[in-house]
Amino acid sequence: QVQLMESGGGLAQPGGSLRLSCAVSGISLDDYAIAWFRQAPGKEREGVSCISSHEGSDNYDYSVRGRFTISRDMAKNTAYLQMNSLKLEDPAVYTCAADRYCGGYGTGAMDYWGKGILVTVSS
Repeated sequence: QVQLMESGGGLAQPGGSLRLSCAVSGISLDDYAIAWFRQAPGKEREGVSCISSHEGSDNYDYSVRGRFTISRDMAKNTAYLQMNSLKLEDPAVYTCAADRYCGGYGTGAMDYWGKGILVTVSS
């Protein structure tokens, strides 16, 4: 059974930081790319970042480029999203997802999904 479990969400101040974790079981990050998505109230889900399986290459939505960093720990089979310089437009439910390639990240067509975790930014 494949499971993706997010942790690390919560409240941060504008300009602050949070690190999200996505613990994966049932599949290996050697074989699957991990993407992060977010959905704010009243808005469509959007892809935030993705890290590929083999090369570990990363890509980002323009709205978070330079502020967010995706990474992974192969030994722990866990992916991370380091979020720095948080802005008032970043609050959302953040969800990690897995697919063979990052190609699905642009359309949201991923094989496996976590349940999501809430990130709030407020002073």
